[in-house]
Amino acid sequence: MHRSAPRLTRILACAAVPVMLVVAGCSSDSDSASKDSASSASAAPEAKKSPTVAPARFSKLPSPCDSIAEKTIEDLVPGTKSKSGTAGKSSDIARRGSCSWNGLDDNGVKGSQYRWLDVSFLRYDSDASLAVSGEQRAVESYAKEIAKAKATEGAKNVKTSPAPGVGDEATTVNYTLRKTDEDFTYATIVARTENGVVTLTYNGTGYAGAKNPSAADLTEDAVKAAKEAVASVATANK
Repeated sequence: MHRSAPRLTRILACAAVPVMLVVAGCSSDSDSASKDSASSASAAPEAKKSPTVAPARFSKLPSPCDSIAEKTIEDLVPGTKSKSGTAGKSSDIARRGSCSWNGLDDNGVKGSQYRWLDVSFLRYDSDASLAVSGEQRAVESYAKEIAKAKATEGAKNVKTSPAPGVGDEATTVNYTLRKTDEDFTYATIVARTENGVVTLTYNGTGYAGAKNPSAADLTEDAVKAAKEAVASVATANK
């Protein structure tokens, strides 16, 4: 009877604590349970890593007013008052910028030819938090810029066609627009180069009986200028 006293004391001690503690402290399987717990912890999956996103190729934009050669400006915008162009306002010149030129070539009794040329640049960085690369963002912007050109208020006879040889992908949007009591012919080239989007618009009309420019002629000249603008992006990042 004396020999069983320690055993009775142990049983009473275990009975005096909560059931969960009995299982943890008094069970004969406590050692094996601890081992199982440690094993489960080591087998837990690793925390998810942030997705890898390709870095944007271009980190800079060219000066918009220097993106097209002066000789090209002379050819496309005769009579322009400023070959250096007029820069558009931008709160972040590393991500967006624009420039425009306009001129009236007065031929006296033969009438006059008016031309307007503008170019704009957009650049996109990669965003690791959204798992989106700069190029993917530029692809989305490219589609939006085309849609915007096609939806120009008052535009008539809107037509789109590929513009081969300009950047990674490019589209021409042609239309006519009535303003200042004249019919203007438009050619807009929207191009994507890596993580950048270039939109170039060239339009014109004839005054005082002069013949209006054809869409084909304007498009040919617009493509030429767009190629220069697109190339200037890569040059700015060398």
